Amino acid sequence: MRLPLDTHSFLWFIMGRQELSERARSLIEDEANERLFSTAILWGDRHQGEFGETHLGRALRDPDPRQLAVNAVHVLDIGLAHLATVSTLPFHHRDPFDRLLAAQCTVENLPIVSVDPAFHAYGVQRLW
Repeated sequence: MRLPLDTHSFLWFIMGRQELSERARSLIEDEANERLFSTAILWGDRHQGEFGETHLGRALRDPDPRQLAVNAVHVLDIGLAHLATVSTLPFHHRDPFDRLLAAQCTVENLPIVSVDPAFHAYGVQRLW
């Protein structure tokens, strides 16, 4: 299964944080699943960094493709279909980067690993 990870899911996983549910951890650790890291997350973190709120740190703001490969994390790039879809989504969620994640999941027919229930409002299956 292809699994896009929300920002907090990715961070909690790599940091070994207890906030990550057992189900989410199991799904992320399962080598049969493809972990996806959306460029929307990087874009959102850089945008927030302009306001002093960055969460990912330098290593993830400028990810090394070799490091992503070592951790079996694949990049989910933002495509034209994603951008076209995000413009049609209702404003259930104020965060434009989470809305873009929802659009990516909608277009690609993917669930998302996230604690955020707002994804349900977009019809995106949330795995937690």
